[in-house]
Amino acid sequence: MKTLNNCDVEGAKEQVSDLEVFGNGDTFLLICKASSKEEKWMKSTKAMPVLGVGCVVQVTTQQGDSIAEALTFVPGACIVEDYSADNTVTARRVFAGNNINAGTIVNSAACE
Repeated sequence: MKTLNNCDVEGAKEQVSDLEVFGNGDTFLLICKASSKEEKWMKSTKAMPVLGVGCVVQVTTQQGDSIAEALTFVPGACIVEDYSADNTVTARRVFAGNNINAGTIVNSAACE
């Protein structure tokens, strides 16, 4: 059975008993994800910061055993994270147009 609701490597390790990871399994950060086990589909958007330059954005769509992926580079973009009161990440988004923070991960307050 394929798991569709993993959001990071730690969560995947809990659900996939034979998971093997080389390097930083969280190099691409989850921006958003939706899935249905019953209907056997999943869509996700992930981004990888490229320090000082921008971000690589990956979109994945899975329907049953079929998978489609697309990658693009967004120059000057950064990843913006929102936090709860206990400093837990609650959301992420790709923010373009702020070359000062290009290729970094910043708190949403830095972009306001």
